[in-house]
Amino acid sequence: MQIMKNTEKTTENEVRSKAEVLQALEPLVENLTEAHKQKRRLWMPNDFLPADEQMDSDQHDRQERLREQAKAIPDSERVALAMNLLTEEGLPHFHRLIAYHLGDSKPWQDWNFLWTAEEDRHGSLLRDYARESRLFEFGSVDQMQYNYQEAGFTPEWENDPYRLFVYTTLQERATQVSHRNTGKKVADVEPQLDGILKKIAAEEARHYSFYRGVFQGILEIDPNRALASALKILPAIDMPGLSMPNFREMSEVIRRREIYTPWDYKAIVEEAIRFWKVDVLTGLNEVGRAAQDKIMAIPKRLERIAEYIESRTKPRTFSFDFTYNRVIGMGDPV
Repeated sequence: MQIMKNTEKTTENEVRSKAEVLQALEPLVENLTEAHKQKRRLWMPNDFLPADEQMDSDQHDRQERLREQAKAIPDSERVALAMNLLTEEGLPHFHRLIAYHLGDSKPWQDWNFLWTAEEDRHGSLLRDYARESRLFEFGSVDQMQYNYQEAGFTPEWENDPYRLFVYTTLQERATQVSHRNTGKKVADVEPQLDGILKKIAAEEARHYSFYRGVFQGILEIDPNRALASALKILPAIDMPGLSMPNFREMSEVIRRREIYTPWDYKAIVEEAIRFWKVDVLTGLNEVGRAAQDKIMAIPKRLERIAEYIESRTKPRTFSFDFTYNRVIGMGDPV
């Protein structure tokens, strides 16, 4: 790939537009998509929760056992599962964002269609599980899902496709961590849910690999603008469920339960910075060098934020309609 090395007097837009960079990346996208398909073992929600008209006795027994086992899932973990479910069902927002920023060129469109088809099963499977196990007061979950879809998700990315790839890298990894940690918390009481969340988390990990690989390609071609775009996203990402009812309270329960915390986000950012080798990038202009320095300082800032949040944590109770307003008492993170 040709590396864009700009002089201090030449603007990036005069050299090549970001759309042209995306066009130059199409062979990489095709390779990453094919590599993803080679690693994939396609599954369907019905593989985990059969709902056929004709089921054998073993399937019926498993259905009954599921409902009994699910009764032991603590309400804090139910909150995490509700958040995971609703986040996955925000898929239309992300299909739109990817289509808008990447256009209809075949390699990008092929990936977006494939990714959307895979992600759609995540929400379907979690919804099937929650309904089958009678885990929630489901009318409340339906209302939250509707409100979230109606509110939309419109991050201020200033038509910058580079930011999309930084965001999706971080978000896919965060989603993987949240699913996996929720599964670990319930494994002893409900191993079937743990298995479901492991399967979803593994797929999120493969999506994460795709997006961070694409951004690596952008860095190789257009490092200065890529770093400037990354600097806009890395300090803090707007979680996709931000417009979801009860989002902040649910996030607080999840943090205190150590399912997803500011420490996890710090680790995700550090991992991305290492993979992209931000610290050793050379040949940068003034804008690129300034962004590089600021990016390398972000983990320390995130550490201070995590420590501050922990220091301010006091015992608190929570309740949610979808868990029948049962009181969830929480002190320090456990």
